[in-house]
Amino acid sequence: MKKAVKSQRPVNLDIRTIKLPITAYTSILHRVSGVVLFVGVAIMLLALDTSLSSAEGFEEVKAVLGSPLAKLVVWALLSALLYHLVAGVRHLIMDAGHGETLEGGKLGSKIVLAVSAVLIVLAGVWIW
Repeated sequence: MKKAVKSQRPVNLDIRTIKLPITAYTSILHRVSGVVLFVGVAIMLLALDTSLSSAEGFEEVKAVLGSPLAKLVVWALLSALLYHLVAGVRHLIMDAGHGETLEGGKLGSKIVLAVSAVLIVLAGVWIW
């Protein structure tokens, strides 16, 4: 007969109360931005195909991209690209052996968030 093992580990399944470190948030955002880019590339390739098919297709894509909703989508895709780029550079720096400590990882995450925020705001100014 099997005996139940009494675990002393705390069990917290409420996602709203879990406190993650900043490095976890930057890692999760890096993965999410990669997925957004994967989907966004398909959308942008479709727009490119339509614009290259004919002069009417070009005018159609030009009209669609002039709308505020399309500008928001393009800004979101560009934001994902910029964040993914900055976080990827951080990973390359860490692969070179810099910032691998706990303090270095936290500092690198803060730098990624700050640089990305500045670039995303500049991209928004450029698009709008």
